[in-house]
Amino acid sequence: MSTVGDELEGGATLDEICVVALAEAFRGDGETLCNPMGPVPVIAGRLARATFEPDLMLTDTIAYAIEGNLPLGADPSGATIEAYLPFRSIFDQVWSGKRHVVMGAPQIDRHGNQNFAAIGDDYSHPKVQLLGMRGAPGNLINHATTYWIPTQARSFVESVDVVSGPGYDAIARLPEPSRRFHEIRRVVTDLGAYDFETENGTMRVRSLHPGVTLEQAQAASAFELAVTGDVPVSRLPTAEELHLIRKVFDPSGVRKAEFR
Repeated sequence: MSTVGDELEGGATLDEICVVALAEAFRGDGETLCNPMGPVPVIAGRLARATFEPDLMLTDTIAYAIEGNLPLGADPSGATIEAYLPFRSIFDQVWSGKRHVVMGAPQIDRHGNQNFAAIGDDYSHPKVQLLGMRGAPGNLINHATTYWIPTQARSFVESVDVVSGPGYDAIARLPEPSRRFHEIRRVVTDLGAYDFETENGTMRVRSLHPGVTLEQAQAASAFELAVTGDVPVSRLPTAEELHLIRKVFDPSGVRKAEFR
């Protein structure tokens, strides 16, 4: 199994494989607000727009919708500002369904239930206090959501302690108007990419990163992963994508800090 410093086939490293796997989650989104959170997801969203999904709307991660290939953490004055997009405006995007968010998941289960609120059996007295519910419930019932999980073995649990973002079993219990836009597009980890394209809405192995075996992926999961047919290897970055990741979007290598 590879680590972030190892060069894989084609000269790519694990962090770059993960960026591309996350970028692929935006394929086909068109004119949608791409709203990734964290260095690796932000690079992935910018990479998707710069290559195969040019109609995505991106922000500077603060308050402006931007054009151009803005490096991670750069002043937005280096890009063309398309619109002012303060946080209050995000709700219009959420409710319209024209948004695709990438969130983290300290815990996620086989149905896609996600927890980033608190760890522990008693929510009123948690062992670890996390972010709280934040916007997760609204995100999940209104538009596509993808999860970025740097350490699969820590986060793939049999049952989440708190449901922040509802998975496919939880959403099935809600009235149809509350679940018609629910979509967990992808879960990307340090081991592979996963989806929920199964009859019962459970997590399926979509691809495994180079050097990762199905046995390793299963050992890092507290539940049984669904498998349909031969599992492909995650797509390698093209030469153009490697250039954009390394020289344009993240020349300082900030993305590598998300890996152990």
